[in-house]
Amino acid sequence: MKKALLLVSVLFLPACSMLSTTPDIAYKPTSAQSELYELQRWGFEGRIAVISKSDVAQASINWEHSPDEDLIKLSGPLGQGAVTIQLNSTGVTIDRGGGDVKTSTNPEEFINQQVGLFVPVKSLRYWVVGVPEKSQEVATIESGFEQAGWRNQYKTMQSVGGHVLPRNMTVTKDSVKLKLFIDQWMLDDKRK
Repeated sequence: MKKALLLVSVLFLPACSMLSTTPDIAYKPTSAQSELYELQRWGFEGRIAVISKSDVAQASINWEHSPDEDLIKLSGPLGQGAVTIQLNSTGVTIDRGGGDVKTSTNPEEFINQQVGLFVPVKSLRYWVVGVPEKSQEVATIESGFEQAGWRNQYKTMQSVGGHVLPRNMTVTKDSVKLKLFIDQWMLDDKRK
């Protein structure tokens, strides 16, 4: 049995070393990323962790953006505790499943009440693709920017369909830290 495991290990080593991977890319300043404001439809799958003084929450995240709405699905291990957040021009809807659907016209405050996650979701729509919201002041920092009191740092970026998009980022303010790890991007309904 040990010989068989050793043989399998040896056979797979060369194959693993031949797999091509896209090297991580450094963050580009906003001026070099201006085309990202023009993206109409995008989405990603990944993992999110929210860390505060008293709690750590982790979930899988699936975010789909279109010009009319953002659809954010959060779920724990094996889909437990699934929550769907739908944002559009009229407000926010949170669906916890089983008919537990609530709506509000004040997205940030409502999401904080319902999910325990206080982040400026309207700005986060821009931040997750690597650019600041245009309507607010921004200060450039090393590997990112600060906006509305939130520090956005892009640990690693990746090449996706001719664009450079985040792979690993953190958003922090005071004692709250949001970590986002993006496993797969979809641009204009195409997986990259």
